[in-house]
Amino acid sequence: MIENQAASDLAMLRRFEPVVRYTRGERFFPIDVQRYIQQCSLWVQLPTETARQLVPEGQLTLEKLTEPRQDGFGAVYYVKFIEPLDVIALARYSIDRAVRMITHGDPEDAFRAGRGRLVRVGYGSRFMDALFSITLFLRGRVPGDTATAAALAYKRMQAELEKFTYYGRVVRQNGWVVLQYWYFYAFNNWRSGFFGVNDHEGDWEMVCVYCSEEKSSSPDRSPAECLNPQWVAYASHDFSGDDLRRRWDDPEVEKVGEHPVIYAGAGSHASYFSPGEYLSELELPFLSPLVRLVDRLQLIWVNLLRQGSDRATRPGFNVFRIPFVDYARGDGLTIGPGNLRDWDACLLTPPPDWAVNYRGLWGLYARDPISGENAPAGPMYNRDGSVRTSWFDPLGWAGLDKVTPPSEALAVLYRQRALIQARCAELQKQVAEKSQTLYGLGIEGASMHGFAHLEEIHDEHRERIRSLSQELNSLRRQLTIEEAKLEALSLHEEQLKNGDPGPLRAHIHRAHRPSPDIDLRLGTLAEIFSAVSIGALMIGIVLLIVFARQYLLFGLAAMIGVLIFFESSFRRQLSRLITSLTVSLAVVTAIVLLFEFFWPVVVALVLAAGLYIIWDNVREIRK
Repeated sequence: MIENQAASDLAMLRRFEPVVRYTRGERFFPIDVQRYIQQCSLWVQLPTETARQLVPEGQLTLEKLTEPRQDGFGAVYYVKFIEPLDVIALARYSIDRAVRMITHGDPEDAFRAGRGRLVRVGYGSRFMDALFSITLFLRGRVPGDTATAAALAYKRMQAELEKFTYYGRVVRQNGWVVLQYWYFYAFNNWRSGFFGVNDHEGDWEMVCVYCSEEKSSSPDRSPAECLNPQWVAYASHDFSGDDLRRRWDDPEVEKVGEHPVIYAGAGSHASYFSPGEYLSELELPFLSPLVRLVDRLQLIWVNLLRQGSDRATRPGFNVFRIPFVDYARGDGLTIGPGNLRDWDACLLTPPPDWAVNYRGLWGLYARDPISGENAPAGPMYNRDGSVRTSWFDPLGWAGLDKVTPPSEALAVLYRQRALIQARCAELQKQVAEKSQTLYGLGIEGASMHGFAHLEEIHDEHRERIRSLSQELNSLRRQLTIEEAKLEALSLHEEQLKNGDPGPLRAHIHRAHRPSPDIDLRLGTLAEIFSAVSIGALMIGIVLLIVFARQYLLFGLAAMIGVLIFFESSFRRQLSRLITSLTVSLAVVTAIVLLFEFFWPVVVALVLAAGLYIIWDNVREIRK
């Protein structure tokens, strides 16, 4: 029975297994965990002690990894995949690479960054990026040569046996059949290889295909053939919710036959629906209040002062968020059905011991306080050992817990309509009863009018009438709402019967699209300026403090002004800069005048209001 279920699950996974397209220069591809663990050592880190090795490299197996261990609260278990190259090995690797470049030229799979991320954003974001880069010296981080050592180790492993693995899992939840595809990478070299946020050993990525299941009337149809794909969701960094998923018939979901196409970010391995370069932003927790403040100021700038455009200044690209580019071009290796490299599928149903009983990290614990350089935990757990939402609630992870499977939609609609009809009947009954009561109170009140000895009773009676009238009004309003729901359900019923599932993208709040190529004047010079401007500004501040402290404020304002002028020139936004400065100066001037002449301004406003009221009333009399 178990073997039959496993074969059925594997057939389901094989039918819709994705095609993954990588970017040129990608050095790590999905690998099986057994070969990875065999190259690792196991360690434990206690809060007040140095890390202690539990199992040395070459002796670790999946069975040893899952052995029970109790080292007390605060213990962090992790595996270490590779040691950084020593100076001699690094020098030998660099020389060999330089010789190959000279003799064979630039390799075809070499990565070329194209337009840099810094030129795509403003000077404020570049300043935050500079501070973030400096913090790498203070935070725990993966040593710089580890990525090279990991790439060489991975290359040796693939030379022995080239295999590309995913781990599949079939979950049945609330009428849905969820096909999960988990990919494990030996290393994430986004920072060192592609100018991204972080490096870390071990990397788990996941894709979900959500299917409805038909009831087969033919014994010849297999369970896999009874599945109808409805939605697909791609994991992208730590995001979750409605924005992750697309409907199966959405044009953005590229497919090869029945296999959805994933564009994997270079180094980060995040998944995207379309090829391109994605401008991502990192928000540091301690800067969150400033991020929210700037978002509100941007809304005021657009909505109240009518400056800029909603698209250009929407909250989301914030000076206190740090910009990075995720290159998901799809111009490198492609793995999946119909390609030279295909998948080796392994089942996670039932979950193996290594997924259930090891809650530690699948790579180096760098002791990074913001966790960016720490390795992730396994497919089942977060870094703190709690179960991942995507594991125990794959529907909720992608916001599908509120969406009914198509095969059950009409039944759910009928059930919901019956509930609303019952509520309407109850509301109608209450409205009728309270209306009669209100009529009776009205008659009583009218009969007491004019009798001095009933004045106090009449006042109390009037208060009861007012209270009951408000209650009756609330019931009628609720009845109107319920009746409107019934009308909407009837229209939706017709849509479902006609096979219309509704709008494709109504669930998406903020779609993550590739960054457009910005229009720059003197593009190469603009890139050089974006790379050196913040560093030059910092050096200039130091020179002012050392040699001309009395001119610090003036010099700082001059340098920032020159920086803003050149920035606007390169972006063809000088006219917008002038408009923004004019509006800003007008606002500042108004605030200064209000502060200096507060009471005269108040008197003038009151006089103006009085004259306006007199004029408006006289005009009414004349008409």
